[in-house]
Amino acid sequence: MKTDRLNAYRVMWTLVMYDLPTETKKHRRIAARFRKDIMKDGFSMFQFSMYVRHSASSENAEVHRKRVIKLLPEEGHIGILQITDKQFGQMEIFYGVKKQEAPNVPQQLELF
Repeated sequence: MKTDRLNAYRVMWTLVMYDLPTETKKHRRIAARFRKDIMKDGFSMFQFSMYVRHSASSENAEVHRKRVIKLLPEEGHIGILQITDKQFGQMEIFYGVKKQEAPNVPQQLELF
């Protein structure tokens, strides 16, 4: 029986952090395309130039990591970090000096 299918250590988050050049119209177009493409793959903006995606398993997170790597532009700096749901839930979020609660993310359901 798979009782741990959606536990906090199996569920993964993939974080994509990037800094892409935007000096020219061509650079801005490439940066916009990268952002739109990762959003099509299910990533959501966490903050400017940082996108996150929830995955039900490390295997599924690996699929999305590989997709991001295929989308990488030739220039700029991109970081990809994968963490467990437990680690993501320990994040402290501040707006100014006031601490905010982490967003309530529903568990992802699998249908067979």
